[in-house]
Amino acid sequence: MAEHPQKVRPLSPHLTIYRWPVTMATSITHRMTGVALAGGMLLVAWWLIAVSYGPETFNFFNSMLATPIGQVVLFGFAWALAYHLVNGIRHLAWDFGYGFALPTANKTGVLVFVLSLLLAGGFFALAYLGKGGYYQ
Repeated sequence: MAEHPQKVRPLSPHLTIYRWPVTMATSITHRMTGVALAGGMLLVAWWLIAVSYGPETFNFFNSMLATPIGQVVLFGFAWALAYHLVNGIRHLAWDFGYGFALPTANKTGVLVFVLSLLLAGGFFALAYLGKGGYYQ
């Protein structure tokens, strides 16, 4: 019996050659920021508990957030909140039937990323300048 040569089968697209559409990236990021916000609520709960336990515990909490890692966590939480808010407004516009055309959806998707980074950066700028009441 003669052996049949194996057919060369195409491989599915790999991450190095597959380009994510903007709408897919925004959808996945929206879900990830939702999970991050749920995790960030643990940080808020820790803050409330630290406030209720007194100055020593609250100072420890503040010292943890003042570290570089703490600042990254805070910025990540602020960005996740800003992203989820801005993309939620985009979804609200979709609920009313606006912005479904592919070019519009792509432009608003990029706008969501840009605005969320600007908002999170603005939160931090206000805090570091002392305008948010954080360092006063």
